[in-house]
Amino acid sequence: MAEEKAPAAEAKKPEAKKKEGPTKRPSAKKRDLQSEKNRLRNRSYRSSVLTAIRSLEQSIEKKEGKDAVQSKLNAIYGLMDRGVKKRVYKPQKAARTKARLSSRASKI
Repeated sequence: MAEEKAPAAEAKKPEAKKKEGPTKRPSAKKRDLQSEKNRLRNRSYRSSVLTAIRSLEQSIEKKEGKDAVQSKLNAIYGLMDRGVKKRVYKPQKAARTKARLSSRASKI
């Protein structure tokens, strides 16, 4: 009798079909969505910083007053420091950019 039940149990088991290739897990999909969202946010922030830098360079070319240039420079400093805090920029990148801009601004 034990032999009769064994083959019947095997017939009831569904065969597992093995998928080919690696599959993404839900956590990987979530990470992809997070990365994309962060990429777009960082891109937008970098764009605003570059716009401010362009504005400063135009002020320098037009030889506007020192007060105007200094206020734009201070605004860029704030944006860069906030970008470092939010991890949009690495600290050394921000320091290097600020140093270069201040040297250009001091030549007025």
